[in-house]
Amino acid sequence: MDFLFFSKLLPLLIYPVGLSCVLLLWALFFSRKRSRPAFIPVLLALIILFTAGNEKVSSWLVKSLEWQNLPPDNLPLAEAIVVLGGATYSVEPPRVMPEINQQGDRLLYAAKLYKDGKAPVIILSGGRIPWYGNPASEAADMATLLRLMGVPQTAMILEPDSLNTYQNAIYTKKILTERKINQILLVTSAIHMPRSLAIFNKQDISAIAAPTDFLVTKFAGERDESFQTRILSLIPASIYLDWTTNAIKEYIGFVIYRLKGWL
Repeated sequence: MDFLFFSKLLPLLIYPVGLSCVLLLWALFFSRKRSRPAFIPVLLALIILFTAGNEKVSSWLVKSLEWQNLPPDNLPLAEAIVVLGGATYSVEPPRVMPEINQQGDRLLYAAKLYKDGKAPVIILSGGRIPWYGNPASEAADMATLLRLMGVPQTAMILEPDSLNTYQNAIYTKKILTERKINQILLVTSAIHMPRSLAIFNKQDISAIAAPTDFLVTKFAGERDESFQTRILSLIPASIYLDWTTNAIKEYIGFVIYRLKGWL
């Protein structure tokens, strides 16, 4: 088994839902023996789900990543815009074209930056993991959608081979070197930006953070909360489980990538 497979598989056992399932299976094993310890993993699973699904907890975790690279009022000009993959769904029936997923703001923001004249070219970085069966790269799918947004094909450079953020940087570096591009605007989701920027900087790429797809906003914590709202906020929600999972994924990525010397 290769590093890519294990990097996708093993964290699933650490994420809130996966870890809770492991604990519940443990409880099921003990319950068959009518053992008192079955109570412990059930309690731990409930604590994990209630904590990870809590709005304030998930918002705090996400904010700790997203707000590390807040965008300036006016981004400087650069020689290229680099967009990292992860923003599209591939063409699979009944889809008739690539579709934007939850991170699709990456493409919308890249198109805006291009039309604002921030850089003359967009580099689209992203392959497609072969286990998923679709031969089209993320880079090709992103190009299809950007054309619909009015970005000409001549302004796009495709990097269709990378399968993780480290490879995004490695393969993009080759393109930058070949084309003598010295400075880029790096576009990815705000929660993904700290790790991405560190990896690109490790490759001696002069990258300016251009984060998008923010989940936590400035005014979210300033809203007045009624008694009813506070009660409802104690109930775990799937959206906040997702936020917490994504934040944990980034922190795990920091640890693994640092151990491998990638950042």
